[in-house]
Amino acid sequence: MKQHKRNGRQSRQTGFTLMELLVVLAILGLLMSLVGPAVLKQLGGAKSKTAGIQIKDLEQSLEMYKLDVGRFPTTEQGLEALVRKPSNAAGWNGPYLKSKEVPLDPWNQEYHYKYPGEKGELDIFTYGQNGVPGGDGEDADVGNWR
Repeated sequence: MKQHKRNGRQSRQTGFTLMELLVVLAILGLLMSLVGPAVLKQLGGAKSKTAGIQIKDLEQSLEMYKLDVGRFPTTEQGLEALVRKPSNAAGWNGPYLKSKEVPLDPWNQEYHYKYPGEKGELDIFTYGQNGVPGGDGEDADVGNWR
């Protein structure tokens, strides 16, 4: 470091020492190890909540479809019946979704639809992040029965 003279006195250039920087980095690392998992858990929960909201929207759109057509679409017709008229859907007045496309779940998979449902009159669900039935956390199934 260079030293500067001011008014006949020598002054030292100020800065952080390597030890001070290492201590600060260690503290930041400790904070991230404590806070990081909580933040990631919240992010994961947000995807499940988003899926739940989308499922409720799909369920409301299906109710509008039923009012017009007189019945819910079959399992084979699926959620596509909300955006494209099935051949035997007299009274269809769609599309019933604003986006004019059936949305994917937050994990970029298609929603599953069954009518008649196994857990209710109709079932709309996603298998979560892992894409297989069951699981916990982000891998848990999300459906209109929850």
